[in-house]
Amino acid sequence: MSTPPSSAPASAANDVTPEPSPVQWADIVQQLGAEIAGPLSAALEQIQNLATTGQIDRRGLRLLRRSVDDARTAGMLGQQLARLASGRLRLNRERQHLTQMLRSVLAQRSRETQVRGVQVRQALKPVEIWADGALLFALLNALMDWALANTHSSVDLRLDLTPWPVKARLSCRFAHRSLDLISAPPSEERQTPGLDSLAWRLLEQTAITLGVLPLREQEAGITLLTLEFNQLAPDEAPPPDSTHARLEAEAERMGGNSRPLAGCQLLILSANRDLRTEAQTAVRQMGMLVDVVGSVAEAEQFCREGLPHAVLFDAALTDDALLQLIASVSREAPDVAFVEMFDAEHRTQLSTATRDGVARISRRNLAEALPSLLMFELSRRN
Repeated sequence: MSTPPSSAPASAANDVTPEPSPVQWADIVQQLGAEIAGPLSAALEQIQNLATTGQIDRRGLRLLRRSVDDARTAGMLGQQLARLASGRLRLNRERQHLTQMLRSVLAQRSRETQVRGVQVRQALKPVEIWADGALLFALLNALMDWALANTHSSVDLRLDLTPWPVKARLSCRFAHRSLDLISAPPSEERQTPGLDSLAWRLLEQTAITLGVLPLREQEAGITLLTLEFNQLAPDEAPPPDSTHARLEAEAERMGGNSRPLAGCQLLILSANRDLRTEAQTAVRQMGMLVDVVGSVAEAEQFCREGLPHAVLFDAALTDDALLQLIASVSREAPDVAFVEMFDAEHRTQLSTATRDGVARISRRNLAEALPSLLMFELSRRN
């Protein structure tokens, strides 16, 4: 990819929160252990009860599933924090349309916000910045994860520019207490374990790695987080790369340790266990969060609970139900990428070269071509 011109402003030393000390990382590791051990202990209790009684009711089953999901989420957050702590990230700063990317994230999370009954109010001015696209995308998703997990009301998002010095400022405001408890004593403001969860740690460390200043305030049951971006893009945009050059650049980035798609979620749909394994192996070094399902019905259930960033599906399962699922997801979240896998010979096609907007790849090309294909499909949508 092209390197930003010298007109891209450099971060001032006093604009970025210092990196965590070894002691602070030790605290994060301790918190990670607690957030994994707690749910797993609850799950073990349910399993022991099942072993003793031989039965489990619906409530117990829900609690068991929730405990496992919580532990899994904490583990995935730990993986992303470890990536940030590794010191091996190579940021590739390019011109990014912050407003469009934020709207894309909100569209992708719309089903989740509806299920939670949370209204997301937006007041977004058009802003372009210099940033690493994959890390910026991860930051915006981490912001939504943290806000949706803690809000007791709506979530208000505002994106504007400061007068001087000129910076892009993204603010997120929500009530972290139930509205009937807003008038609680000020001494209780510090008792906010949810606000200081691993989700917050990931949000904070992602912002710091990106060179963004996170400012968090709490008062009278209201949380206000402000993210300041000081690397605004100039009026003129660099010339766009050709598709061929872009794919080559993405493949080159995949060769390093940056794991540029870390945090993106991939759903693999196939009834063929060997094919699922080959697909998982092909994307193992990309840092993606991978889930697998064996039927279209399972894929529908997965998407009802939360949409992935990309769906890799077996052509053998293509039927009316799958086509309806693709159409429904595409209407609701146009940024979700779909890639069709063929067990037989088939040439690799980008979504820009197909009539239905679905990328295609042969099973024999998964190992060498799938990472670059996913890089292209996800980067063009963000």
